[in-house]
Amino acid sequence: MPAKTSRTQARELLFGDLWEFDPAPESAPAHIDERYKLFIGGRYVTPKSKKYFDSISPRDGKKLAEIPHANAADVDAAFAAAKQAFGPWSKLPGAERGKYLFRIARLLQDRSREFAVAETLDGGKPIKESRDFDLPMAAAHFFYHAGWADKLQYAAPGRTLEPLGVIGQVIPWNFPLLMLAWKIAPALATGNTVVIKPAETTSVTALKFATILEQAGLPPGVVNIISGAGETGAAIVNHPDAAKIAFTGSTEVGKIIQRALAGTGKKLTLELGGKAANIVFDDAPLDQAVEGIVNGIFFNQGHVCCAGSRLLVQEGVEKELVARLKRRLSTLRVGDPLDKNTDIGAINSKEQLAKIKELVQSGIDEGAEIYQPSCRLPGNGFYHAPTLFSGVSQSHRIAREEIFGPVLSILSFRTPEEAIEKANNTCYGLSAGVWTDKGSKILRMASALKAGVVWANTYNKFDPSSPFGGYKESGFGREGGRHGLLDYTKLA
Repeated sequence: MPAKTSRTQARELLFGDLWEFDPAPESAPAHIDERYKLFIGGRYVTPKSKKYFDSISPRDGKKLAEIPHANAADVDAAFAAAKQAFGPWSKLPGAERGKYLFRIARLLQDRSREFAVAETLDGGKPIKESRDFDLPMAAAHFFYHAGWADKLQYAAPGRTLEPLGVIGQVIPWNFPLLMLAWKIAPALATGNTVVIKPAETTSVTALKFATILEQAGLPPGVVNIISGAGETGAAIVNHPDAAKIAFTGSTEVGKIIQRALAGTGKKLTLELGGKAANIVFDDAPLDQAVEGIVNGIFFNQGHVCCAGSRLLVQEGVEKELVARLKRRLSTLRVGDPLDKNTDIGAINSKEQLAKIKELVQSGIDEGAEIYQPSCRLPGNGFYHAPTLFSGVSQSHRIAREEIFGPVLSILSFRTPEEAIEKANNTCYGLSAGVWTDKGSKILRMASALKAGVVWANTYNKFDPSSPFGGYKESGFGREGGRHGLLDYTKLA
Protein backbone atom coordinates (compact mmCIF):
# COMPACT_ATOMS: atom_id res chain seq x y z
CA MET A 1 0.00 0.00 0.00
CA PRO A 2 1.53 3.36 -0.99
CA ALA A 3 2.43 5.59 1.95
CA LYS A 4 0.26 8.43 0.67
CA THR A 5 -2.93 6.31 0.92
CA SER A 6 -4.74 7.24 4.13
CA ARG A 7 -6.06 4.75 6.63
CA THR A 8 -9.60 5.76 5.71
CA GLN A 9 -8.97 5.22 2.00
CA ALA A 10 -7.40 1.85 2.71
CA ARG A 11 -10.36 0.80 4.77
CA GLU A 12 -12.72 1.84 1.97
CA LEU A 13 -10.67 -0.07 -0.61
CA LEU A 14 -10.59 -3.23 1.48
CA PHE A 15 -14.05 -3.28 3.00
CA GLY A 16 -16.23 -0.79 1.11
CA ASP A 17 -18.07 -3.36 -0.98
CA LEU A 18 -18.22 -5.93 1.84
CA TRP A 19 -20.02 -3.62 4.24
CA GLU A 20 -22.65 -2.23 1.88
CA PHE A 21 -26.11 -2.42 3.47
CA ASP A 22 -28.54 -4.97 2.14
CA PRO A 23 -32.07 -3.64 1.48
CA ALA A 24 -34.25 -3.63 4.59
CA PRO A 25 -37.76 -2.83 3.35
CA GLU A 26 -40.57 -2.22 5.83
CA SER A 27 -43.05 -5.07 5.41
CA ALA A 28 -46.03 -3.83 7.46
CA PRO A 29 -49.20 -3.28 5.41
CA ALA A 30 -50.40 0.31 5.02
CA HIS A 31 -54.07 -0.60 4.36
CA ILE A 32 -54.57 2.19 1.84
CA ASP A 33 -57.93 2.24 0.07
CA GLU A 34 -58.16 2.55 -3.69
CA ARG A 35 -60.66 5.39 -3.29
CA TYR A 36 -61.49 7.47 -0.22
CA LYS A 37 -64.57 9.35 0.89
CA LEU A 38 -65.04 12.52 2.90
CA PHE A 39 -65.69 12.18 6.63
CA ILE A 40 -68.59 14.46 7.60
CA GLY A 41 -70.89 14.16 10.59
CA GLY A 42 -69.36 10.84 11.60
CA ARG A 43 -70.12 9.26 8.20
CA TYR A 44 -68.14 8.54 5.05
CA VAL A 45 -69.76 10.47 2.23
CA THR A 46 -69.20 10.75 -1.50
CA PRO A 47 -68.18 14.27 -2.57
CA LYS A 48 -71.07 16.27 -3.98
CA SER A 49 -68.76 17.30 -6.82
CA LYS A 50 -68.40 13.60 -7.80
CA LYS A 51 -64.78 14.47 -8.55
CA TYR A 52 -61.59 12.72 -7.44
CA PHE A 53 -57.89 13.27 -8.00
CA ASP A 54 -54.93 10.91 -7.80
CA SER A 55 -52.52 10.80 -4.90
CA ILE A 56 -49.11 10.03 -6.41
CA SER A 57 -46.48 8.28 -4.32
CA PRO A 58 -43.17 10.18 -4.63
CA ARG A 59 -41.40 6.91 -3.89
CA ASP A 60 -42.00 5.59 -7.42
CA GLY A 61 -44.26 8.13 -9.14
CA LYS A 62 -47.18 5.69 -9.19
CA LYS A 63 -50.80 6.26 -8.25
CA LEU A 64 -51.48 5.43 -4.62
CA ALA A 65 -55.17 6.25 -4.15
CA GLU A 66 -58.05 8.38 -5.41
CA ILE A 67 -58.83 11.36 -3.19
CA PRO A 68 -62.24 13.10 -3.10
CA HIS A 69 -62.37 16.70 -4.28
CA ALA A 70 -64.74 18.54 -1.95
CA ASN A 71 -66.61 21.56 -3.27
CA ALA A 72 -68.37 24.44 -1.48
CA ALA A 73 -71.46 22.28 -0.80
CA ASP A 74 -69.29 19.67 0.94
CA VAL A 75 -67.67 22.40 3.01
CA ASP A 76 -71.14 23.69 3.98
CA ALA A 77 -72.14 20.19 5.07
CA ALA A 78 -68.98 19.80 7.15
CA PHE A 79 -69.51 23.13 8.94
CA ALA A 80 -73.18 22.30 9.54
CA ALA A 81 -72.19 19.00 11.16
CA ALA A 82 -69.49 20.70 13.27
CA LYS A 83 -71.89 23.47 14.31
CA GLN A 84 -74.51 20.94 15.41
CA ALA A 85 -71.92 18.98 17.39
CA PHE A 86 -70.43 22.05 19.07
CA GLY A 87 -73.13 22.52 21.73
CA PRO A 88 -73.02 19.00 23.22
CA TRP A 89 -69.23 18.72 22.86
CA SER A 90 -68.45 22.07 24.47
CA LYS A 91 -70.76 21.27 27.41
CA LEU A 92 -69.17 17.88 27.98
CA PRO A 93 -67.05 17.88 31.18
CA GLY A 94 -63.37 18.31 30.45
CA ALA A 95 -62.54 14.94 31.95
CA GLU A 96 -64.89 13.28 29.46
CA ARG A 97 -63.39 15.13 26.49
CA GLY A 98 -59.99 14.06 27.75
CA LYS A 99 -61.04 10.42 27.64
CA TYR A 100 -61.66 10.66 23.90
CA LEU A 101 -58.27 12.26 23.34
CA PHE A 102 -56.57 9.56 25.39
CA ARG A 103 -58.31 6.89 23.28
CA ILE A 104 -57.17 8.56 20.06
CA ALA A 105 -53.59 8.70 21.35
CA ARG A 106 -53.57 5.04 22.32
CA LEU A 107 -55.11 3.99 19.01
CA LEU A 108 -52.42 5.88 17.12
CA GLN A 109 -49.84 3.99 19.15
CA ASP A 110 -51.57 0.67 18.47
CA ARG A 111 -51.67 1.34 14.71
CA SER A 112 -48.43 3.28 14.48
CA ARG A 113 -46.67 0.87 12.13
CA GLU A 114 -49.56 0.91 9.67
CA PHE A 115 -49.81 4.71 9.72
CA ALA A 116 -46.03 5.13 9.45
CA VAL A 117 -45.93 3.09 6.24
CA ALA A 118 -48.88 5.00 4.82
CA GLU A 119 -47.18 8.31 5.68
CA THR A 120 -43.98 7.23 3.95
CA LEU A 121 -45.75 5.96 0.83
CA ASP A 122 -47.84 9.12 0.52
CA GLY A 123 -45.21 11.72 1.46
CA GLY A 124 -41.84 10.18 0.63
CA LYS A 125 -40.14 10.61 4.02
CA PRO A 126 -37.90 7.76 5.27
CA ILE A 127 -39.77 5.10 7.19
CA LYS A 128 -37.48 5.52 10.19
CA GLU A 129 -38.62 9.15 10.48
CA SER A 130 -42.31 8.31 10.11
CA ARG A 131 -41.91 5.46 12.60
CA ASP A 132 -39.64 7.13 15.16
CA PHE A 133 -40.77 10.77 14.98
CA ASP A 134 -44.07 11.51 13.25
CA LEU A 135 -46.21 8.82 14.86
CA PRO A 136 -44.82 9.06 18.41
CA MET A 137 -45.10 12.87 18.32
CA ALA A 138 -48.65 12.77 16.95
CA ALA A 139 -49.70 10.46 19.78
CA ALA A 140 -47.80 12.63 22.29
CA HIS A 141 -49.79 15.72 21.28
CA PHE A 142 -53.09 13.92 21.92
CA PHE A 143 -51.80 12.61 25.26
CA TYR A 144 -50.59 16.06 26.29
CA HIS A 145 -53.82 17.87 25.41
CA ALA A 146 -55.92 15.11 26.94
CA GLY A 147 -54.24 16.01 30.22
CA TRP A 148 -55.21 19.66 29.79
CA ALA A 149 -58.89 19.01 29.05
CA ASP A 150 -60.00 18.99 32.71
CA LYS A 151 -57.44 21.57 33.91
CA LEU A 152 -58.25 24.55 31.72
CA GLN A 153 -58.88 26.77 34.75
CA TYR A 154 -55.13 26.59 35.43
CA ALA A 155 -54.13 27.71 31.91
CA ALA A 156 -55.05 31.33 32.69
CA PRO A 157 -55.40 31.76 36.48
CA GLY A 158 -58.17 34.14 37.44
CA ARG A 159 -59.79 33.92 34.02
CA THR A 160 -62.37 31.60 32.49
CA LEU A 161 -61.55 29.88 29.21
CA GLU A 162 -64.38 29.35 26.75
CA PRO A 163 -64.28 27.55 23.39
CA LEU A 164 -64.51 29.59 20.21
CA GLY A 165 -66.85 27.38 18.19
CA VAL A 166 -66.14 25.68 14.86
CA ILE A 167 -62.47 25.80 13.87
CA GLY A 168 -61.41 25.67 10.22
CA GLN A 169 -57.98 24.10 9.80
CA VAL A 170 -55.73 23.69 6.76
CA ILE A 171 -52.54 21.65 7.08
CA PRO A 172 -49.43 21.19 4.85
CA TRP A 173 -47.86 18.24 3.08
CA ASN A 174 -44.55 17.95 4.93
CA PHE A 175 -45.87 16.44 8.21
CA PRO A 176 -49.48 15.46 7.38
CA LEU A 177 -50.40 13.37 10.42
CA LEU A 178 -48.32 15.34 12.90
CA MET A 179 -49.76 18.68 11.76
CA LEU A 180 -53.23 17.15 12.04
CA ALA A 181 -52.47 16.25 15.66
CA TRP A 182 -51.03 19.74 16.34
CA LYS A 183 -54.29 21.25 15.11
CA ILE A 184 -57.03 18.87 16.28
CA ALA A 185 -55.79 18.00 19.79
CA PRO A 186 -55.85 21.53 21.34
CA ALA A 187 -59.08 22.41 19.53
CA LEU A 188 -60.90 19.39 20.98
CA ALA A 189 -59.37 19.72 24.45
CA THR A 190 -60.77 23.25 24.74
CA GLY A 191 -64.27 22.24 23.60
CA ASN A 192 -64.22 23.31 19.94
CA THR A 193 -65.27 21.28 16.92
CA VAL A 194 -63.25 21.02 13.72
CA VAL A 195 -63.37 21.07 9.93
CA ILE A 196 -59.92 20.15 8.65
CA LYS A 197 -58.41 19.86 5.17
CA PRO A 198 -55.10 18.10 4.45
CA ALA A 199 -52.82 19.08 1.56
CA GLU A 200 -53.86 17.65 -1.78
CA THR A 201 -50.58 15.74 -2.28
CA THR A 202 -50.75 14.06 1.16
CA SER A 203 -54.37 13.36 2.09
CA VAL A 204 -54.16 9.63 2.76
CA THR A 205 -53.22 9.57 6.46
CA ALA A 206 -55.72 12.32 7.31
CA LEU A 207 -58.53 10.36 5.64
CA LYS A 208 -57.30 7.17 7.33
CA PHE A 209 -57.41 9.05 10.64
CA ALA A 210 -61.21 8.98 10.36
CA THR A 211 -61.06 5.28 11.23
CA ILE A 212 -59.21 6.20 14.44
CA LEU A 213 -62.02 8.62 15.34
CA GLU A 214 -64.56 5.86 14.71
CA GLN A 215 -62.66 3.40 16.91
CA ALA A 216 -62.41 6.03 19.65
CA GLY A 217 -66.19 6.56 19.52
CA LEU A 218 -65.85 10.31 19.00
CA PRO A 219 -69.32 11.89 18.72
CA PRO A 220 -70.41 12.59 15.12
CA GLY A 221 -69.50 16.00 13.76
CA VAL A 222 -66.82 16.85 16.32
CA VAL A 223 -64.12 16.31 13.67
CA ASN A 224 -64.89 16.53 9.95
CA ILE A 225 -62.21 15.70 7.38
CA ILE A 226 -62.51 16.99 3.84
CA SER A 227 -59.98 16.97 1.02
CA GLY A 228 -59.42 19.02 -2.08
CA ALA A 229 -57.24 21.69 -3.64
CA GLY A 230 -56.84 25.42 -3.08
CA GLU A 231 -60.48 26.31 -3.70
CA THR A 232 -61.56 23.84 -1.02
CA GLY A 233 -59.22 25.50 1.46
CA ALA A 234 -60.53 28.92 0.43
CA ALA A 235 -64.09 27.76 1.10
CA ILE A 236 -63.06 26.77 4.64
CA VAL A 237 -61.25 30.05 5.26
CA ASN A 238 -64.16 32.16 4.03
CA HIS A 239 -66.97 30.13 5.59
CA PRO A 240 -69.20 32.31 7.79
CA ASP A 241 -69.49 29.63 10.49
CA ALA A 242 -65.72 29.46 11.10
CA ALA A 243 -64.83 31.07 14.43
CA LYS A 244 -61.12 30.63 13.84
CA ILE A 245 -58.79 29.60 11.03
CA ALA A 246 -55.57 27.75 11.82
CA PHE A 247 -53.24 27.47 8.83
CA THR A 248 -49.82 25.97 8.33
CA GLY A 249 -48.25 26.39 4.92
CA SER A 250 -46.55 28.86 2.63
CA THR A 251 -46.09 32.53 3.43
CA GLU A 252 -47.77 33.50 0.15
CA VAL A 253 -50.99 31.66 1.01
CA GLY A 254 -50.80 32.93 4.60
CA LYS A 255 -50.85 36.52 3.33
CA ILE A 256 -53.91 35.76 1.18
CA ILE A 257 -55.71 34.28 4.19
CA GLN A 258 -54.85 37.25 6.41
CA ARG A 259 -56.20 39.67 3.83
CA ALA A 260 -59.36 37.59 3.41
CA LEU A 261 -60.09 37.54 7.15
CA ALA A 262 -59.32 41.20 7.84
CA GLY A 263 -62.34 42.79 9.50
CA THR A 264 -64.32 39.54 9.83
CA GLY A 265 -63.71 39.07 13.57
CA LYS A 266 -62.43 35.53 13.02
CA LYS A 267 -59.45 34.50 15.09
CA LEU A 268 -56.39 33.49 13.07
CA THR A 269 -53.09 31.70 13.67
CA LEU A 270 -50.50 31.23 10.95
CA GLU A 271 -47.39 29.03 10.93
CA LEU A 272 -45.60 29.83 7.69
CA GLY A 273 -42.19 29.59 6.03
CA GLY A 274 -38.69 29.99 7.35
CA LYS A 275 -35.06 30.48 6.40
CA ALA A 276 -33.39 29.56 9.66
CA ALA A 277 -29.80 30.37 10.54
CA ASN A 278 -27.78 27.60 12.18
CA ILE A 279 -24.84 29.45 13.79
CA VAL A 280 -21.58 27.65 14.65
CA PHE A 281 -18.96 29.47 16.75
CA ASP A 282 -15.27 28.54 16.84
CA ASP A 283 -15.60 27.13 20.37
CA ALA A 284 -18.40 24.71 19.41
CA PRO A 285 -18.03 20.92 19.60
CA LEU A 286 -17.62 20.42 15.85
CA ASP A 287 -18.57 16.75 15.56
CA GLN A 288 -21.74 17.39 17.53
CA ALA A 289 -22.41 20.47 15.40
CA VAL A 290 -22.04 18.46 12.18
CA GLU A 291 -24.70 16.02 13.35
CA GLY A 292 -26.96 18.93 14.28
CA ILE A 293 -26.41 20.58 10.91
CA VAL A 294 -27.26 17.36 9.07
CA ASN A 295 -30.39 16.89 11.17
CA GLY A 296 -31.28 20.53 10.73
CA ILE A 297 -31.33 20.55 6.93
CA PHE A 298 -31.66 16.94 5.72
CA PHE A 299 -34.36 15.75 8.11
CA ASN A 300 -37.47 14.99 6.01
CA GLN A 301 -35.50 15.94 2.85
CA GLY A 302 -35.42 19.53 4.05
CA HIS A 303 -39.22 19.71 3.86
CA VAL A 304 -39.31 21.51 7.20
CA CYS A 305 -40.41 25.11 7.84
CA CYS A 306 -37.79 25.49 10.56
CA ALA A 307 -35.00 23.75 8.61
CA GLY A 308 -31.54 25.15 9.30
CA SER A 309 -31.03 26.04 5.65
CA ARG A 310 -28.48 28.82 6.29
CA LEU A 311 -25.28 27.69 8.01
CA LEU A 312 -23.32 30.59 9.53
CA VAL A 313 -19.80 29.46 10.49
CA GLN A 314 -17.17 31.52 12.31
CA GLU A 315 -14.20 32.01 10.00
CA GLY A 316 -11.67 30.26 12.22
CA VAL A 317 -13.36 26.87 11.90
CA GLU A 318 -15.11 27.26 8.55
CA LYS A 319 -12.64 25.19 6.52
CA GLU A 320 -12.49 22.37 9.05
CA LEU A 321 -16.25 22.26 9.60
CA VAL A 322 -17.04 22.19 5.88
CA ALA A 323 -14.55 19.33 5.39
CA ARG A 324 -16.16 17.33 8.18
CA LEU A 325 -19.60 18.12 6.81
CA LYS A 326 -18.66 16.85 3.34
CA ARG A 327 -17.33 13.62 4.85
CA ARG A 328 -20.57 13.18 6.76
CA LEU A 329 -22.66 13.74 3.64
CA SER A 330 -20.81 10.95 1.87
CA THR A 331 -22.27 8.50 4.41
CA LEU A 332 -25.90 9.53 3.94
CA ARG A 333 -28.04 7.01 2.10
CA VAL A 334 -30.47 8.40 -0.47
CA GLY A 335 -33.12 6.10 -1.85
CA ASP A 336 -36.26 4.10 -1.26
CA PRO A 337 -38.02 5.71 1.73
CA LEU A 338 -39.46 2.33 2.74
CA ASP A 339 -35.93 1.00 3.30
CA LYS A 340 -35.04 1.25 6.99
CA ASN A 341 -31.45 2.15 6.04
CA THR A 342 -32.49 5.23 4.06
CA ASP A 343 -31.52 8.64 5.46
CA ILE A 344 -32.94 10.86 2.71
CA GLY A 345 -36.10 9.73 0.98
CA ALA A 346 -38.17 11.07 -1.90
CA ILE A 347 -39.06 14.70 -2.62
CA ASN A 348 -42.78 15.13 -1.96
CA SER A 349 -43.90 15.89 -5.51
CA LYS A 350 -42.71 16.45 -9.06
CA GLU A 351 -43.54 20.14 -8.71
CA GLN A 352 -41.49 20.53 -5.53
CA LEU A 353 -38.53 18.74 -7.12
CA ALA A 354 -38.67 21.18 -10.05
CA LYS A 355 -38.64 24.13 -7.62
CA ILE A 356 -35.61 22.73 -5.77
CA LYS A 357 -33.71 22.17 -9.02
CA GLU A 358 -34.51 25.68 -10.22
CA LEU A 359 -33.14 27.25 -7.03
CA VAL A 360 -30.06 25.00 -7.06
CA GLN A 361 -29.36 26.12 -10.61
CA SER A 362 -29.70 29.75 -9.50
CA GLY A 363 -27.00 29.12 -6.88
CA ILE A 364 -24.68 27.78 -9.58
CA ASP A 365 -25.48 30.64 -11.94
CA GLU A 366 -24.80 33.23 -9.23
CA GLY A 367 -21.34 31.81 -8.55
CA ALA A 368 -21.72 29.75 -5.37
CA GLU A 369 -19.65 26.56 -5.14
CA ILE A 370 -21.79 23.41 -5.16
CA TYR A 371 -20.95 20.09 -3.51
CA GLN A 372 -22.98 16.90 -3.82
CA PRO A 373 -21.74 13.51 -2.61
CA SER A 374 -21.62 10.64 -5.05
CA CYS A 375 -24.91 8.78 -4.77
CA ARG A 376 -27.17 6.80 -7.07
CA LEU A 377 -30.70 8.14 -7.18
CA PRO A 378 -33.57 5.74 -7.94
CA GLY A 379 -34.72 5.75 -11.56
CA ASN A 380 -38.39 6.14 -10.67
CA GLY A 381 -39.93 8.67 -8.30
CA PHE A 382 -38.72 12.11 -7.21
CA TYR A 383 -35.26 12.33 -5.64
CA HIS A 384 -32.55 14.94 -5.08
CA ALA A 385 -29.03 14.52 -3.76
CA PRO A 386 -28.04 16.31 -0.53
CA THR A 387 -26.43 19.58 -1.59
CA LEU A 388 -24.04 22.09 -0.02
CA PHE A 389 -23.28 25.56 -1.35
CA SER A 390 -20.21 27.40 -0.08
CA GLY A 391 -19.08 30.90 -1.02
CA VAL A 392 -22.63 32.12 -0.52
CA SER A 393 -23.41 35.79 0.08
CA GLN A 394 -26.50 37.45 1.51
CA SER A 395 -27.60 38.48 -1.99
CA HIS A 396 -27.80 34.93 -3.38
CA ARG A 397 -31.32 33.64 -3.93
CA ILE A 398 -30.41 30.43 -2.13
CA ALA A 399 -29.61 32.52 0.97
CA ARG A 400 -32.88 34.48 0.81
CA GLU A 401 -35.60 32.18 -0.52
CA GLU A 402 -37.04 29.12 1.17
CA ILE A 403 -35.94 26.12 -0.90
CA PHE A 404 -37.80 23.50 1.14
CA GLY A 405 -35.41 20.79 0.06
CA PRO A 406 -32.08 19.13 1.00
CA VAL A 407 -29.97 22.19 0.14
CA LEU A 408 -27.68 24.01 2.59
CA SER A 409 -26.16 27.47 2.04
CA ILE A 410 -22.92 28.15 3.94
CA LEU A 411 -21.92 31.70 4.95
CA SER A 412 -19.16 32.87 7.27
CA PHE A 413 -18.89 35.50 10.01
CA ARG A 414 -16.21 36.94 12.28
CA THR A 415 -17.98 38.33 15.34
CA PRO A 416 -21.20 37.58 17.24
CA GLU A 417 -22.54 40.95 16.10
CA GLU A 418 -22.02 40.02 12.46
CA ALA A 419 -23.68 36.62 13.03
CA ILE A 420 -26.72 38.30 14.58
CA GLU A 421 -26.98 40.80 11.75
CA LYS A 422 -26.75 38.11 9.07
CA ALA A 423 -29.11 35.74 10.87
CA ASN A 424 -31.78 38.43 11.27
CA ASN A 425 -31.36 39.72 7.72
CA THR A 426 -34.39 37.82 6.42
CA CYS A 427 -38.12 38.34 6.14
CA TYR A 428 -38.63 35.14 8.13
CA GLY A 429 -38.39 34.53 11.87
CA LEU A 430 -39.35 30.96 12.70
CA SER A 431 -36.26 29.31 14.19
CA ALA A 432 -32.50 29.41 14.70
CA GLY A 433 -29.69 27.29 16.13
CA VAL A 434 -26.61 28.26 18.15
CA TRP A 435 -23.54 26.07 18.65
CA THR A 436 -21.01 27.17 21.27
CA ASP A 437 -19.32 25.99 24.46
CA LYS A 438 -20.25 29.21 26.31
CA GLY A 439 -23.60 29.41 28.09
CA SER A 440 -23.44 33.20 28.25
CA LYS A 441 -23.02 33.36 24.48
CA ILE A 442 -26.06 31.13 24.02
CA LEU A 443 -28.19 33.43 26.17
CA ARG A 444 -26.96 36.53 24.37
CA MET A 445 -27.65 35.06 20.93
CA ALA A 446 -31.06 33.70 21.93
CA SER A 447 -32.07 37.18 23.11
CA ALA A 448 -30.85 38.90 19.95
CA LEU A 449 -32.10 36.47 17.29
CA LYS A 450 -35.53 37.31 15.88
CA ALA A 451 -36.86 33.76 15.88
CA GLY A 452 -39.73 32.02 17.62
CA VAL A 453 -37.56 29.05 18.60
CA VAL A 454 -33.80 29.07 19.26
CA TRP A 455 -32.09 25.72 19.80
CA ALA A 456 -28.80 25.58 21.68
CA ASN A 457 -26.28 22.84 20.76
CA THR A 458 -29.09 20.82 19.20
CA TYR A 459 -31.64 21.23 16.42
CA ASN A 460 -35.16 20.13 15.53
CA LYS A 461 -36.11 19.16 19.07
CA PHE A 462 -39.87 19.28 19.71
CA ASP A 463 -42.16 18.63 22.64
CA PRO A 464 -45.95 19.05 22.93
CA SER A 465 -45.49 21.18 26.06
CA SER A 466 -43.21 23.66 24.28
CA PRO A 467 -44.90 26.35 22.15
CA PHE A 468 -43.80 26.61 18.51
CA GLY A 469 -44.31 29.53 16.12
CA GLY A 470 -42.68 32.48 14.45
CA TYR A 471 -42.34 36.21 13.90
CA LYS A 472 -42.37 38.45 10.84
CA GLU A 473 -43.37 36.54 7.69
CA SER A 474 -43.14 33.21 9.53
CA GLY A 475 -46.57 33.91 11.01
CA PHE A 476 -48.05 34.50 14.44
CA GLY A 477 -49.68 32.49 17.19
CA ARG A 478 -48.25 29.39 18.84
CA GLU A 479 -48.88 25.66 18.63
CA GLY A 480 -48.21 23.41 21.60
CA GLY A 481 -47.90 24.22 25.26
CA ARG A 482 -50.17 26.54 27.22
CA HIS A 483 -49.71 29.30 24.63
CA GLY A 484 -51.07 27.11 21.86
CA LEU A 485 -53.98 26.04 24.02
CA LEU A 486 -54.98 29.64 24.69
CA ASP A 487 -55.11 30.34 20.95
CA TYR A 488 -58.18 28.06 20.77
CA THR A 489 -60.11 29.90 23.50
CA LYS A 490 -61.61 33.21 24.43
CA LEU A 491 -60.94 34.57 27.90
CA ALA A 492 -63.83 35.69 30.11
